[in-house]
Amino acid sequence: MLAGMSSHKSTKQGVAASAVLPSDPESLVRFAELLKLRTLAASTQAEYLRYIRKLATRVNGDPAGLDEAQVREHLLHLKVAHAYSPSSMRTAVAAMRAYYGLLLGRDWKLFDLVRSPDAKKLPAVLTREELARFFAAVRELRFQMVFRLIYACGLRISEAINLEVTDIKKDGPRLHIRGAKGAKDRYVPLPMWAYLELKAWWPTHRHPKWVFPSVGRGWRDGASALAALAAAIEPMGVGSIQHCMRLVVASARLPKGTSTHTLRHSYATHLLDAGVSIRLISAYLGHSSLETTMIYLHLTAVNEAGTHAALAQLQPPPCPAS
Repeated sequence: MLAGMSSHKSTKQGVAASAVLPSDPESLVRFAELLKLRTLAASTQAEYLRYIRKLATRVNGDPAGLDEAQVREHLLHLKVAHAYSPSSMRTAVAAMRAYYGLLLGRDWKLFDLVRSPDAKKLPAVLTREELARFFAAVRELRFQMVFRLIYACGLRISEAINLEVTDIKKDGPRLHIRGAKGAKDRYVPLPMWAYLELKAWWPTHRHPKWVFPSVGRGWRDGASALAALAAAIEPMGVGSIQHCMRLVVASARLPKGTSTHTLRHSYATHLLDAGVSIRLISAYLGHSSLETTMIYLHLTAVNEAGTHAALAQLQPPPCPAS
């Protein structure tokens, strides 16, 4: 923990959207209870409920009364009429499989038939020169700090904003990432320069819990912003960080598609370039499978150069003179 920081500790921020709404039909109330019993992430619960609410709105009633053909038509409507992405289609199918299969006991073959594979694309990675342009274009300190930490430790955006002061460990130093994707905890090495930056950052707001508290709405100048940070009741919002990222990407003339997650990809690739074991990188990123991390092998110039050097050594002796 940073010296001088409070030892206050509490649970992570919930997702209000996962709560039951007054307009929800009775089956959605039971569905919300089922999702809680299965201990799904709050964000997953919210997404599943959102997709079933969409269906309820479209049929103007309780979706529990629909048959397999009607649900099939709805999924086709999402895919064709609304051009849902593969990721969104997978979430819609997962939500309906849970609702109709787990809650209502309808073991329909429909959910095994729908396939929405992603195109096999390599993740975007910034060069060190592009990273320098990026950080030079971030004007506000609170965004500068969260972006620098995401890159320094390869964090997901949700992991960064939910970081609490007691998650920063002086020994190492390192971060304790709690309840990350897959409800897993892990430790991540924290560079000394990043530890010292966080140590200097916290006294600017002295929030007893959050490292990156929300500034709230309605502030206009720096003094108001710092006062709002100290009194925040929740951490910094994902939306504000993503909005800042879009502005900075345009200002720094970075490649199209650069996002906050690009900093995480860049972290992994740059560690590989430096010779860090891919198994260690996989653990730092919190990947469930080493195969997920292997994609970064396609992105590192050092490994590619090493391959060419190794291939040069494979050259057989010259052909004997005829």
